[in-house]
Amino acid sequence: MNLPGGDRRTFLKHAFDGMLDHVARSTEDRIVQRRYVRPPGALPEMSFLAACTRCGECAAACPPSVIKFAGPDGGLAAGTPYLEPNLGPCVACTDMPCAAICPTDALIVPPTGWTGVRLGRVTFHPDRCITFQGEACAICVQACPMGAKALELDRDGRPVLKLEGCVACGVCVRECPTMPSSFTFTPLER
Repeated sequence: MNLPGGDRRTFLKHAFDGMLDHVARSTEDRIVQRRYVRPPGALPEMSFLAACTRCGECAAACPPSVIKFAGPDGGLAAGTPYLEPNLGPCVACTDMPCAAICPTDALIVPPTGWTGVRLGRVTFHPDRCITFQGEACAICVQACPMGAKALELDRDGRPVLKLEGCVACGVCVRECPTMPSSFTFTPLER
């Protein structure tokens, strides 16, 4: 390979960084038994597990009291905070009190707030939504803490989910009146 000095260094740095990412993901896959949905502002999983002291301050600061703790069967994650948005959604507090109170920076309020934060992925299922059957409903839109940047009604009064603005808090999943909900939450793959 005939690369100038700077290009060679850049190539090697990218190759090394890629290798480290692969090793970290591979190690995490073997050590972490379950994928937990962490509160907003969480460090990457392995760093989070190392930094979290299991103090419980985040849960005490959570206005809707939806932060749970991994049980003793959680392995290295035992005692760490997590969310179950399908059962008790995060309400996307503007100031992220759970992250702001964290004494160890396992949770950090991002400098840009909720912009770019994703707790998971929400999927909209039009076939379940009553607005596609001619009934009026705007419950999900009215409940969404992110507002029109995540969820709004189109001209026909039907919900339009905007993934780029959705933080996957799970409020729409819980508030939707259809059974099953017209929205589903899926944790992010790491």
